Amino acid sequence: MRWPALLCLLLPAACGPFLPDEILPTALTEAIFGTGEPEAEWESQPAEPPQGEPALALSLGERRGVATLMQEEGERRLWRTPGGVAVATDGARVVATAGLRQVLAATRFDGTDLLARLPELGEGQWRATRVVDLTRSASDPTRMRFGVRLDCRLTVAPAPVEDTLLVTETCRGGANFTSRFWADARSYAVFRSEQWVGDDLPPLVVEVMATLA
Repeated sequence: MRWPALLCLLLPAACGPFLPDEILPTALTEAIFGTGEPEAEWESQPAEPPQGEPALALSLGERRGVATLMQEEGERRLWRTPGGVAVATDGARVVATAGLRQVLAATRFDGTDLLARLPELGEGQWRATRVVDLTRSASDPTRMRFGVRLDCRLTVAPAPVEDTLLVTETCRGGANFTSRFWADARSYAVFRSEQWVGDDLPPLVVEVMATLA
């Protein structure tokens, strides 16, 4: 299945009301998410993924889940928990979600995401801008926020833990928040993060459970 089609299946709010019914019929949406608002279930005791299978451990406040890899194209990946929480990542960053009370429907960067440039940036501070779309309902335009501009400062510095970098992202504008990313100081691979994914939601904690090839 092609990336855009699967993105719409797992993250229908990212396609929104502009997606024709013949591409994503109502029956199919209900089969994936159920009727009404597409808020997913979280597992009381998340199951471990099969050994060696790429997976992410997700935490949102006290809720927990394990998301396995559904689709991959380069650094763009789609992950989904058994209960229906889905995230799209571009590298280490969560760029879209589904199954939460509020959905991060889309992320657009002004240039390249600085997280993808950690090896060339090294330690220091940089500024960047991105624009996101947020929605609480895929069918009610009054509950959607399009074009939310975020002006961010990215700080890369050694973490207290040996051979680890702490990347702190402080954003202002359409929303005010701080996200954090922990990366291996040798490979620059992010293995844990606390990311903003919408207003009135706790940070989404993402931990890599199995290394991707």
